[in-house]
Amino acid sequence: MQNDTIAGRVADAVRGHWVDTRAPEWLRPYARLARWERPIGWWLLLWPCWWSAALAGIAGGRAGPDPWHLLLFMIGAIAMRGAGCTYNDLVDQDIDDKVARTRSRPLPSGQVTRGQAKFFLVLQLLVGLAVLLQFNGFAVLLGIASLAVVAVYPFMKRVTNWPQLFLGLAFSWGALMGWAAAFGRLDWPAVALYCGGILWTIGYDTIYAHQDKEDDALVGVRSTARLFGTWTKPALAALYGGATVLFALALFGVDAGPAAFAGVAVGLAHLVWQIVRLDIDDPDQCLKLFRSNTSYGWILFAGLVLDAMVQALL
Repeated sequence: MQNDTIAGRVADAVRGHWVDTRAPEWLRPYARLARWERPIGWWLLLWPCWWSAALAGIAGGRAGPDPWHLLLFMIGAIAMRGAGCTYNDLVDQDIDDKVARTRSRPLPSGQVTRGQAKFFLVLQLLVGLAVLLQFNGFAVLLGIASLAVVAVYPFMKRVTNWPQLFLGLAFSWGALMGWAAAFGRLDWPAVALYCGGILWTIGYDTIYAHQDKEDDALVGVRSTARLFGTWTKPALAALYGGATVLFALALFGVDAGPAAFAGVAVGLAHLVWQIVRLDIDDPDQCLKLFRSNTSYGWILFAGLVLDAMVQALL
């Protein structure tokens, strides 16, 4: 039987996905670089954008977020998440080669060369730039500023126990972008949403990082999963609790109604469920709970959109 590397597959990729079954052979290594078979990544990048657009809709007295902005943010999230994964794999090739779950990825396994990966990275960045240029000048500059955080993130696992904080700074940037795209400026409700997104991201990525904690310890990679250890559940309670308070504060800032707060309350119940169910020594369960944050995103977004619709009718 061929192993994953020989077969051109990736050990931690989703089995039976269209990347493996329908994509042309030449495209598959690039699709795996961008993690197209794992949409959870771009959903997690997209949610702060959509939340912010919906929050701006409530603040502006509209019946919902701008649909054009939602579409642009989706395209941008897919492109930039893929670019981020490609960049991360370029930076982490030496580490990925030492970890069982990642050594069959396209770069360490030799499915693509570093030059090919860099070219693919540029193509994805160009798509992201094309999307960004559809917004107002303030939003364009704000989007460009996010690249500084994105650039340093892959190196943080080598120097700090808090790489998840830097992931939060990058992945939650959309909480600023949605508001900036609508108003051409930033106001404190968007900043509160951003800070809440950072805490949420640290929480869910801590759960994700528990999958690799043993390999990470061997190769010297740091993470909040290793830092928190057996105190992970209390830490998650603090992180998710703080995120909920900040999200509620953002809603107060735009004079949101009951539907939006109901979304936050139901979302909190989902986060509590994650904490209760978590077994930090069960990698499969950690992955499932991490992926469940897509549901959390939908819950908050639905509450915001419903609230905007109700307020527009009153």
